[in-house]
Amino acid sequence: MSVIYITQEFGEVSLGTSRLRKIVVDGDACPVKQEIITVAREFGLPVLMVSSYDHVLRAEEGVKVVQVDRGADSADLYIANHISAGDIVITQDYGLAALALGKRCLALSNRGQEYENSTMDFMLESRHAKAVERRRGHYSKGPKAITAEEKNLFQHKLTKLLTILQENVQL
Repeated sequence: MSVIYITQEFGEVSLGTSRLRKIVVDGDACPVKQEIITVAREFGLPVLMVSSYDHVLRAEEGVKVVQVDRGADSADLYIANHISAGDIVITQDYGLAALALGKRCLALSNRGQEYENSTMDFMLESRHAKAVERRRGHYSKGPKAITAEEKNLFQHKLTKLLTILQENVQL
């Protein structure tokens, strides 16, 4: 079993005996699709981009696009059923991130934050509390629009993560 120790920025990551397989993207609201594709090409990793029919995604070399029905969790359910240990999942959805971690995948937000098992309970509880407030008619602002600087930072973090993994695991 291989355990990989990564910088404080990423914490400790264990892929066990798995190797990196693919990058899977929750594409419905992902503002860093092109950055993901660019980095994946540098490392020779395939990308699976999943979205509902409401979002138009174009297939490119090395990128498989899957479009699913318009259900609230259709893309998430498809992803959850098509990931396996060693995949990297990029999503804003805490629930999908929790499922990915449970399948021994790495999970990152579209701002480059690594989701961790140690904080997932708190994140899911926070999501639930916000949903309760919305049902009561109390709406909060969504996340700020991502800036060009944040996109560059995401690309740098993903590159750094894959570089470290490449040194420790056969891609």
